[in-house]
Amino acid sequence: MKQTRKIISISFLIFVINFGLVASPKRLISVPGKSHTFLTGNTKQQPWRASSPYAKPLLQTRSKSLNNNKNDWNRAELNTAKDVKYLSDLEKAVIQEMNMVRTAPAKYASLYLTEMKKYFNKRQLEYPGEVIILTQEGVRAVEECIRFLKKAKPVGLLLPSRGMSKAAKDLVKDQSKTGRTGHTGSDKSDPNNRLSRYGEWIKTCGENIEYGNNIARRIVLSLLIDDGVPSRGHRANLMQKNFRVCGIACGTHPEYRYMCVIDYAGGFHENKDGR
Repeated sequence: MKQTRKIISISFLIFVINFGLVASPKRLISVPGKSHTFLTGNTKQQPWRASSPYAKPLLQTRSKSLNNNKNDWNRAELNTAKDVKYLSDLEKAVIQEMNMVRTAPAKYASLYLTEMKKYFNKRQLEYPGEVIILTQEGVRAVEECIRFLKKAKPVGLLLPSRGMSKAAKDLVKDQSKTGRTGHTGSDKSDPNNRLSRYGEWIKTCGENIEYGNNIARRIVLSLLIDDGVPSRGHRANLMQKNFRVCGIACGTHPEYRYMCVIDYAGGFHENKDGR
């Protein structure tokens, strides 16, 4: 009997009106299966994102002609977190991987998603020598993602934020103990609450959570393909042009083994005291 495993991704949406009044939060939560299956999605819910129409982004970054057909990448430019001390190698690699697809979406699709198609057997994703992943949509979700990325325009690089990474780490620490999933912590905090502990986000913010992978490219591919999620909310967060900074934390999870929390914003004012 073949063994399968489960991977889920979660994003969340609230609208912030004027200077932070929260109206009607809605959450998209991927539903885990009882067996080792990859189950995601709820058609009645939306990804997490907040916005303030009165703020301007703190940081602006532009990529230098990265969307080409060559297989080489400008790693020095893409690896915006290479010199920071507060992130792990995996966390830095996820930021670099997000910058790869953000700055060269068509190229990324051709190199990595097209390659992925050959590992599908109907709804089963069968990487050689690995546990089989049972998806909801099969290769169709990958093909849809390829079409999207080939038409997508490049967006700016993401720069790392210490304060935002602390906010992401708070949720990882929490769920590594409780085994919960989703954007609400055991202390009832949401992404906005956690970010506010360490500073002030600018213009817009959002959060993606991926459970089940500890390889940077697999984490990003999972969020991009967004299997079983009709809104493709994780992809929308990842490719959001107004997001310029990010915080990230990866860790362990009692049920899914691994988890990765990524917070995004148009900019971020760090607290002066570093807390």
